[in-house]
Amino acid sequence: MSGPGAGFEYPPREVSWMKRDVLLFANTVGCTANELHFLYELDPNFAVFPTYPVILPFKKDQQEVIDFYAAQKAVKIPGVPDFDARRVVDGQRLIQFLKPLPTTSAGKKFELRTKVLGVYDKGKPGTVVEIQEDLVDAGTGEVYSRAIGSSFYVAQGNWGGPKGPATQNFPPPQGKTPDVEFEHQTNAQTPLLYRLNGDYNPLHAHPEPGKKMGFGGVIIHGLYSFNSTCHGLLEKLGGSNPANIKEFQARFASPVRPGDKIVTSVWRTGEMKGEWEEIRFVVKVAGGKVCLSNGRALMKVIGDRLSYDGAVCTVRYIGEVEGTSGVWLGVEWDDPARGKHYGSHKGIRYFTCKSKAGAAASFVRPTRPADKPKSFVAAVTEKYASELEKTAVIKFSNKVAEEVGFDKIQRKQAQLSELKVVIVDGARIASAYSDGDEQIAKAFPKIVELDLSRNLFQQVGTVVTICSELPALRSLRLNGNRFQEVLNEDLKDAKEALKDVKDLSLEETLMSWEEICYVATKFETLSTLSASANQLSSLPQTPLAALSSTLVSLNLEFNGFTAMTDIASLAGLTSLRNLHMKGNYISTITHDQSEDLPVFPTSLKYLDISYNRVSSWAFVDALPTCFPGMTSLRFSHNPIYDDPDHKFSKEPKTITEEAYMFTVGRLANLKTLNFGTISESDRQDAEMFYLGRIGKHLAAASESQEAEVIKQHGRYAELCELYGAPVVNRRKEINPAFLEARLVTVQFTFHSTTGKDGVVERTTKIPKSFDIYAVKGIAGKLFGQRPLGLRLTWETGEWDPVAGFDDEVEDSSDEEEEAERKELEDAAGLDESSQPEGKTGKWVKREVELQDGPRQLGFCVDGLEARIRVELR
Repeated sequence: MSGPGAGFEYPPREVSWMKRDVLLFANTVGCTANELHFLYELDPNFAVFPTYPVILPFKKDQQEVIDFYAAQKAVKIPGVPDFDARRVVDGQRLIQFLKPLPTTSAGKKFELRTKVLGVYDKGKPGTVVEIQEDLVDAGTGEVYSRAIGSSFYVAQGNWGGPKGPATQNFPPPQGKTPDVEFEHQTNAQTPLLYRLNGDYNPLHAHPEPGKKMGFGGVIIHGLYSFNSTCHGLLEKLGGSNPANIKEFQARFASPVRPGDKIVTSVWRTGEMKGEWEEIRFVVKVAGGKVCLSNGRALMKVIGDRLSYDGAVCTVRYIGEVEGTSGVWLGVEWDDPARGKHYGSHKGIRYFTCKSKAGAAASFVRPTRPADKPKSFVAAVTEKYASELEKTAVIKFSNKVAEEVGFDKIQRKQAQLSELKVVIVDGARIASAYSDGDEQIAKAFPKIVELDLSRNLFQQVGTVVTICSELPALRSLRLNGNRFQEVLNEDLKDAKEALKDVKDLSLEETLMSWEEICYVATKFETLSTLSASANQLSSLPQTPLAALSSTLVSLNLEFNGFTAMTDIASLAGLTSLRNLHMKGNYISTITHDQSEDLPVFPTSLKYLDISYNRVSSWAFVDALPTCFPGMTSLRFSHNPIYDDPDHKFSKEPKTITEEAYMFTVGRLANLKTLNFGTISESDRQDAEMFYLGRIGKHLAAASESQEAEVIKQHGRYAELCELYGAPVVNRRKEINPAFLEARLVTVQFTFHSTTGKDGVVERTTKIPKSFDIYAVKGIAGKLFGQRPLGLRLTWETGEWDPVAGFDDEVEDSSDEEEEAERKELEDAAGLDESSQPEGKTGKWVKREVELQDGPRQLGFCVDGLEARIRVELR
C-alpha cells in the first residue's frame, strides 16, 4: 500500500440504525413475504440482511435526509486533487461478513473506521479511489464487516498519479452453462425507494446530474444492483439464511436505468475454501450490456440433492453443531422414517424441514460418501441396456481384430430406440446429459410414458430439457422430486417441449398450489393432473391458463383440506370431470356458516371424498348444490357412513347397507355409488327405506318439532309425492304407574281366505302382560275364528336388506383399482346395462310372526302401538 493518499485514515465516524432501517433496506433490495425473518421484526429469526453495512457510509447516524454532495466534501485526502463528488459512480466492491449485525445499534456504539488503500489515475476516463471500511463495535473492538471498495470519479484523471495494480478477475467457467439464472424487473420507483436507505445521490433521483455525466438521465444506484443480486444469490443458493454467505463482490461495469430488467447468471465452481464454495456470477441488462462483472461469492450452498445408499435427501444446513466438533450437513430425508429429529439438537434449531410428516431430519458429515448422480441418458442406458458396457475389444499389434459382441450392441441400441415406456424412478438423475452422452432424441426417440420420480433434480428446467427431445411423450411422472425456486424459473421453452403431454403427476413433491399450477400451465393440452400428498390445505386463486379448458381429471388425495371451500378456486376448471379428494380431513362444506357454498362446474361428474371426516348428512344434502353435474360418488369410510343413523341403526351387519340407502335416497341424480351402479329398483328401494326412516324420526319427535325434522331431509316432499307420506305413530309420554302405560293399542287386520269380506280391521287395547295365546284368543273373538287356527304377524314398518349390497358397496377388495378405472371411463353415462354381474340389492318391509307360547306381548312388539296381520293357517 503506497502512493499518494495511501494509508490515510479518515476520522472514525459513528453510525447507528434502528429496526425500521433494517426493514426498509430488506424491502428495497427485493426480500419477499417468504423471507419474513428479514421483513418482520417479531419473527423469531429476525435478522439484518448481510449487505446492510454498505449503506452506513452514506446514512451515518442520521435519520434525516443528507446533503450528499456536502457530505462527500467533508474530508480531503492528502496528496491528491480535490475531486468533484457530483460526478462519482461506484467502481468495485467486496464485502466480508465477519459477525452477524444486531437488528438495532441501540445500547452499543458502532463506528466506521475507514482508510485509503490507494488513489489511481486512469487518465482521461477518471480516477479510482480504493478504500477499506470496517464496521466496528467501539466498545469491544470487534469487527462486524469489512468492505473494500472503489469509487470512480468520472473524467477527473490525468493528474499524474499512479495507474494502480491490475485488478484480479473472476470470470465464469468457460463452456459451462449457468447453474442458476434469475431475473429482476426494475421500474421508475426503484432508485427513489432505495435512496431512502440513506444514499441520497441526486444522480439517482433527478435527470440533470445524469445528463451532465453522459448517462442521459437518472440511473439506478450501482449498490442497488449489488445488493439485489446478493439477495438473489442468498435466496437461490443459501436458503435465505444470512449465515450462508461469507463474502460477496462485484465490479460495476455499466449503468442500469429505471425500467431495465436485470438478469443474473450463476455458476458453482465446486472450489471449496473450508466449508465455503466459491460462486461466480455475471449480471446483465436484458438485451444489453453487463452491469455487474467479476462477480464472486463464498457461500454454503443449501438445497443440494444427495443420495446415500439409495436414500435421497436435501441439504438444509451446513455448519457447526453445538457440543460437537467440525462441520455437519443438516439434511431432510425424502423418506421421513429415516430421520431422527426436526432440525434441532439439544434445544437449538439449525434448520426447518419442509415435510410435516414427522422427524425427517438428520446430521451427517460432509465426508460421508454420497452416491454418484447420473445423467438421464446414463440412467436409461444402464437400466435398459447395461450389458453394452460389458463388451470387449480384441487387438493384435494395437489393431482391432474383432469387436466382440458388436452385433449385440447394435441389437441393444435398436431396442433402446424402440423404448416407449421408461421408468427410471429413484435412479439418482440430476442432469439431462453428462460428457460423452448420446443425444436423447437419437437414443430414445419413441418414449411415450416417462417416470422420473424420486430423483436428484433441483430445477424443473432440467426436466424440460429432457422432454424437449422426446416428441412422442404423452405421460410424465415427477413424483417425490424436490424442485426448488419453481416460481422463479423462466421455463421459456417449456410450452413447446411439453405441448403434447396429456398426463402429469406431481405427487409427494411438497410443492405449493401456485408452484403446481405454474408448472402445469406449461402443458398446453394437459388433461390429467395428480397432485396428491403435497401438504396442501387450500388452493388460492392462481392463473390456470389453458388448464381451465383442457383439464379433465384432478387428483388431490391425501392432502390437508378440511372443507370444500378450500378448493373453491377449482370452479375455474370448466372441463373438469373427475375430482379425487380421498384421504383428506374434510368434514364440512364451509368453514363458516356465513360463507356461500362453493359451486363447481356442471362438467364435474365424479367425486371421490372417501376416507374423510364427514359426520353429518347435511354435507351430503349440500352436494347437489356444490356439484350440480355430479352423477357418481365415492363416499365410503366417513364417520357418517360408518354410523348413518345412531338413533335407529342397531344392527352392525346392516349399517353399510343403511348408509348406502341413505346416500342414494338423498341424492336424486346419483347413478353410481362406491363403484356400484344404481339401478331403478335399487333407487326405489333406497328411497322407500329412507322415507320410512324419516317416518321413524318424525314419530320420535313431538308435533312441534316436526318441521325441524323435515328440514333435515331436503327430498322429503319429493319422496312423499312418489311413494306417499310415511306412517307416523307418535308415542305419547305416559306415566309408567298409569294403567295406560301397561296397554298396547293393537290394530288387527284380518285377511280372509275366501275373499268375501276382503280385509277387516279391528282395534283394541291389550295388556302387555298377556301372552300370545291370550292375544290369539282376543283375535279369534274379534273375527269369529278358532284362535289356534290363526297366524299372527307383527308388521314392523321397517325395511330389511335381502341380498346384493355387499357385492356393490364394499370397496376394500383387490379389484378396487380396476373398479375405479371402469368407473372413470364413463362416470356420466352409466345405465343398467353397465351394472356389474351378480345380485342386485333388494329391500323388503320387516315382518315378525308371533309364535304360539307363553311369551308376553310386551316382549314381542315395540312401543305402545302395533299393527298385527291375522291370517288363517
